[in-house]
Amino acid sequence: MKGLFTKKKILKAVVFGFLVSLMCALTFINHAPVSVNATDTVTGDSASDGLPSNDATDSDPGYLEGDLGGLTFRFDSDGTGSLSATLQILLILTVITLAPSILIMLTSFTRIIIVMHFLRTALGTQTTPPNQVLIGLSLFLTVFIMAPVFNRINTEAVRPLSNGDIGVEEAFEKGLEPIREFMFDQMDGSEKDLRLFLDIAGIESVETREEVPTRVLIPAFILSELRIAFIIGFLIYIPFLIIDMVVSSTLMSMGMMMLPPTTISMPFKILLFVLADGWDLIIGQLVRTFY
Repeated sequence: MKGLFTKKKILKAVVFGFLVSLMCALTFINHAPVSVNATDTVTGDSASDGLPSNDATDSDPGYLEGDLGGLTFRFDSDGTGSLSATLQILLILTVITLAPSILIMLTSFTRIIIVMHFLRTALGTQTTPPNQVLIGLSLFLTVFIMAPVFNRINTEAVRPLSNGDIGVEEAFEKGLEPIREFMFDQMDGSEKDLRLFLDIAGIESVETREEVPTRVLIPAFILSELRIAFIIGFLIYIPFLIIDMVVSSTLMSMGMMMLPPTTISMPFKILLFVLADGWDLIIGQLVRTFY
């Protein structure tokens, strides 16, 4: 009982210390000095001193502009219900942190990495190839498969935005359109996944692809990718399962029941995989499933 009480006190102390540290960090971000861009907010003597002008700070206390290593940023909170500069920074950092995971789930990465793990498990090699190799291979295959989509995004959204021809919202819509088309193409023939999330979202019916919300399309696409990856994994398992059955039956007929069948079958699995040129066969067929 005494030990439990001590653990509770330690847990409360850790939580309290974390909250205090978080409050100090937010206060530091909100009040830390920044290197102000003299071309936009500083004039006269203020520019030579590197300090913001009184007009920019006094008239708008939620205004923050600075320069970090040549990267100019600006946050403006007008005090009429918009987010403060601190919260804007935290939201931007959160989006940047989650962006890789979001992009990975919207591409071919999910199907590829699951198939690679099924292959390794079917071979029975445990940790060979290691996770780093499988993830690296999956990432490069994803870049190869998604290259046409990325080129369209660069041509239709990134370049016009950099040239100032379109705004941020329009660039986001045009950049999202190629990804939506890719997800729809991969779900061709799997309308039940889309229908499932349309029913959950309370949407009765849609006539065209443009009417399907992105928030419905994304989970339906992920579910479809999981189903396809598991089907491919089942097909990969069949030849290796036959080898396990043959080896196990042979060992039992020889009275060697204490010898693990996996120890004997693994070399035969690797030999079959190498003789059949398994890497080219599986990678080639896997990539072709996206076209």
